[in-house]
Amino acid sequence: MRAAIVEAPGKVTVTTVPDPAPGPRDVVVSVASCGLCGTDLHILQGEFAPTLPIVPGHEFAGEVVGIGKDVTELAVGDLVAVDPSLHCHECRYCRSGRGNLCDRWAAIGVTVPGGAAEYAVAPVANCVKLPGHVDVADAALIEPLSCAVRGYDVLSNTLGAEVLVYGSGTMGLMMLELAKRTGAAGVDVVDVNPDRLATAGLLGCSRTAACADEIERPGGWDVVIDATGNAKAIQDGLGRVAKGGTFLQFGVADYATTAVIEPYRIYNQEITITGSMAVLHSYERAAALFATGVLDASVFISDRLPLERYAQAMEQFRAGRGRKIVVEP
Repeated sequence: MRAAIVEAPGKVTVTTVPDPAPGPRDVVVSVASCGLCGTDLHILQGEFAPTLPIVPGHEFAGEVVGIGKDVTELAVGDLVAVDPSLHCHECRYCRSGRGNLCDRWAAIGVTVPGGAAEYAVAPVANCVKLPGHVDVADAALIEPLSCAVRGYDVLSNTLGAEVLVYGSGTMGLMMLELAKRTGAAGVDVVDVNPDRLATAGLLGCSRTAACADEIERPGGWDVVIDATGNAKAIQDGLGRVAKGGTFLQFGVADYATTAVIEPYRIYNQEITITGSMAVLHSYERAAALFATGVLDASVFISDRLPLERYAQAMEQFRAGRGRKIVVEP
């Protein structure tokens, strides 16, 4: 089969590799589409260096074309979306229900071969069968949506909250859509990319701006979400949280990124600073939401490229052009 391979930091190729075979409780998925995200850039930068070389791709969906001998839940021909999370189920965090913090954390497309290929293997437990009306070529959006759902689990959002989102890429737009559906009184979006900001306006945010200074809210926002991972945005956002409010670090920052906090202000104004990492008990709920049409795939997916152009897709993503970019093997 054809697959993208991150061979070494900064080096990605598309080549022929052996077809995968399923284990007893695995299925083989013919990949319909595979999304790119910030984690893929980290992999390409070598920040998961012990796993290289690796077939990337942790956002994917497709058709079951092979099943292990002990699989009864799915059949060849079923359409599925795949939760990439691989937890050990043995460590302290797994046993306390916090598998996304697993001491032996692993994921399809991050530590084992993923969906940037014609075929991918996944445990049957990680597969969610899609209803007939869902276009499987759009269902790569379910994984990032499940991360956004996890983000709102962490927030425990309050009805009537004023929300500020930094970033109107795929994840920022998803946080916008969920904020609207969890009772936010208003959702403002900040981004330096005017094209992406226009999409936030199209999706019905309250206000858009290139800088939060352009938006009038002297007391700050009840919920501030960073969906950029950018140091300047994070630093600015920390200063925009209202008394009693919450700052959520949702964007994937580089390892070396730092920000300055004001401990007295956190104490005196009872500000919460928290984070949300990947997927936790949220994938099936995201699949259910997706099936209801919570996201308009024609808005969220801006580019569909063939697998052979995976390197180009990564460069386009790195440059911030478009929204969700998917490759279609």
